[in-house]
Amino acid sequence: MKPKDIREKVIKFEEAAHKIFGIKEASQSRVIHLTDTYDKLGKLSVKQDDVLRQALRCIEVEVFRGAHVLSWAALVDYLQEFSAVDSFVALNAARPKWNITNVEDLRENHAEYNFIDGLFVAGLILKNEKKAFHGLLTRRNECAHPSTYYPDLNETLGYVSEIMKRIDTHKKRTQPTL
Repeated sequence: MKPKDIREKVIKFEEAAHKIFGIKEASQSRVIHLTDTYDKLGKLSVKQDDVLRQALRCIEVEVFRGAHVLSWAALVDYLQEFSAVDSFVALNAARPKWNITNVEDLRENHAEYNFIDGLFVAGLILKNEKKAFHGLLTRRNECAHPSTYYPDLNETLGYVSEIMKRIDTHKKRTQPTL
């Protein structure tokens, strides 16, 4: 048997093993399924892509709180960049006192909770998205600050998966189809 044939058989075996073990609740193979979900997410900015990949790596090495923080960072970066598409016209109209001129100003001067509220008032997110984003932010805060919350593999996979689905759903809803 040629080395190329052996390599292909090993790859197929690994894929089959991950499918089998991926249904077990505490299996690290479930990260592979999340990676597959990530691959379907579509185009993100280089920064968002990198941060989500770091979150997946955190899961692989069982740094679950870090995975929460990083995946939230990717989501909020996506939302901030999305709000900049119209040069902040909609967000500034909804929050005239903010007078945002660039993404860095938004990041430095406006808390994420209030930013999410502003997105809703500006009509850039739906009411159910606002509620979901506030909930995700609360869980992120529990992981980013001293607390008694220590998420396990399942909770972390669910959190990161939800972040990716929220980005994907928002992108599909807001981007025009060609």
